[in-house]
Amino acid sequence: MNVIISNYPEDLEIPQEIVDNVTRAAEKVGELYGVENGEVSVTLTDNAYIHELNREYRHIDRPTDVLSFALNESEEPEIEDGPDINILGDLVISVERAREQAADYGHSVKREIAFLTVHGMLHLLGYDHMEEADREEMEAEQRFVMEKLGIPRE
Repeated sequence: MNVIISNYPEDLEIPQEIVDNVTRAAEKVGELYGVENGEVSVTLTDNAYIHELNREYRHIDRPTDVLSFALNESEEPEIEDGPDINILGDLVISVERAREQAADYGHSVKREIAFLTVHGMLHLLGYDHMEEADREEMEAEQRFVMEKLGIPRE
């Protein structure tokens, strides 16, 4: 799994442990779901920027914790002789919101960042939580991956 991580705004300081945590969680999803040849772009940001994106793309005027922009949501033509890589899409994670939620839920920022990465990655793979049955399935998958990461609920 190729995980490309950037931060926005560019002067936003992101500790290396958060970058490593996101990379590890995304790679684990790739390993567990057979997309080791996948690529995901992850932007680590603050509440202000994710608020803008949430308003623009989801028409929800407030910050959120993670946004997923999947590239495999529809049938795309096969690219002949192209690289053997499955570009899954983009994740945007508010590190600021993750810190707030970790405090609210009484667990570590490490757990919250890993969870948001797993949640976003599952969306990129087609999981959703709009219907009750889908929500239950996605929650089970999230627990499965978090356990494989060695980060169960605290």
